[in-house]
Amino acid sequence: MEVLVITLFILITLIYVYYKNSFQYWDKKGITTVEPSFPFGNLGSAFFGKGFVLKFTSLYKELKEEGAKYGGLYAGTTPIFLPIDPEIIKNILCKDFQYFHSRGSSFDEKKEPLQANLFNFEGKKWKECRIKSTPTFSSGKMKMMFHTVLDCGKQLEEFLHSCHKQQKPLDIKEIMACFTTDVIGSCAFGVECDSFKNPKAQFRKYGRKALTPSFKFQIRRILTMISPFLVKFLRIHFVEKDVVDFFIGVIRDVVNYRLTKNVTRNDFLQILIDTEKEENSTSTIEQLAAQAFVFFIAGFETSSTVMTFALYELAHHQDIQDRLRKEIIESIQKNGSLTYEGIHEMKYLDQVVNETIRKYPTLHTFKRLCVEDYKLDNNHILEKGTKIFISILGLHRDEEYFPNPDLFNPERFSEENKSKILPYTYLPFGEGPRNCIGLRFGLMQTKVGLCILLGNYKIFPHHSVKYPIEFDNKAATLAGKGTILLTTEKI
Repeated sequence: MEVLVITLFILITLIYVYYKNSFQYWDKKGITTVEPSFPFGNLGSAFFGKGFVLKFTSLYKELKEEGAKYGGLYAGTTPIFLPIDPEIIKNILCKDFQYFHSRGSSFDEKKEPLQANLFNFEGKKWKECRIKSTPTFSSGKMKMMFHTVLDCGKQLEEFLHSCHKQQKPLDIKEIMACFTTDVIGSCAFGVECDSFKNPKAQFRKYGRKALTPSFKFQIRRILTMISPFLVKFLRIHFVEKDVVDFFIGVIRDVVNYRLTKNVTRNDFLQILIDTEKEENSTSTIEQLAAQAFVFFIAGFETSSTVMTFALYELAHHQDIQDRLRKEIIESIQKNGSLTYEGIHEMKYLDQVVNETIRKYPTLHTFKRLCVEDYKLDNNHILEKGTKIFISILGLHRDEEYFPNPDLFNPERFSEENKSKILPYTYLPFGEGPRNCIGLRFGLMQTKVGLCILLGNYKIFPHHSVKYPIEFDNKAATLAGKGTILLTTEKI
């Protein structure tokens, strides 16, 4: 018993000394920090799902109020660098990109094949994949896919009509998720999903599962920040095996069908297949599935969330909604229908979408990894291996850059005002070589969805909906908590 007590005392002492020394990392460098606490450093509440979404925003504000251009934080004992000054953010994302080209992703390509994609790749692999994927999202390719998006829009229109006829309020999160599932399923995988007619369809089922944060996901997110080594050691995967098997199986079936039947379509998968032929490449089905999967994840989640937040705000701001509807109807009357050119001519629609992703950036925090020792200024050096987090929500809700930041005001992005926005304070799609490659596609399907709904209906908040919105702290991206219901009135 005495030996056990002594052993326990020594162990506790060693842990205490380890944490005390670790929590002096930034102080020794002379970099401003927020006081950490045992055992989770500065992210204790985040680790228990009580504020992960807003945690980095509050830390950003705390450091800025102290006049810091950047600060040091801790995830457990792991040092994290949080840049505040837009000029430093510019250097990290663009000017000195060679020092910060990695996102610090940790995965086993053989055991997690869908994770081997453009978002997670580093170095040469990332560069080659980026070059190969870039032509996929050209204006010409977007125009080709526009008609596929419109076809999915017809199903959305039919469903909205059915809801209105039955006087059912719109579960806007679910409706927009079904629309983007159909769009991405068709454009990325060449699969007709019919999410509105069959909410339990396989594609909707596994798409929902891939994006619903499980307990395992929460654990992995915590451990990824604290120790990527533990993630590999414990073999905790982001995507469940049945989800991986489903998406790889879909790609295998579609590719085999197209090659054996000599079928072609104007979609993302066809572009990948054609590129493989042109370059005489030998990519595996798993590699093709990984690229299609990241397109699905990025295009589905971001666009459905942006549309949900936009409609939520428009329901609470009838004057803005009326002005936008007028522009939509005038464009449709001018062009005879909703067209690719018409979508891009709608200036106010662009302002509304930009303000939505200003107030509600889907990726509220960007990650980077310092891959070589980097000189911050004359006094400070970032060491190789340092994790970097950029608070996009912090920047977008910063009073200095966006006065009255909680106000939904599309005029911030008018022709007159958008030129006044300080560079690197508005970063919904990132910036630099690793910016969002699919932003054109995401904006296109977002605008189509908004035009279809607002061109036919006035929307109002259901009595159960509160303003301002409460965020879901467990979600991987910025999302509203619970069901968001809206009521409609036919135009």
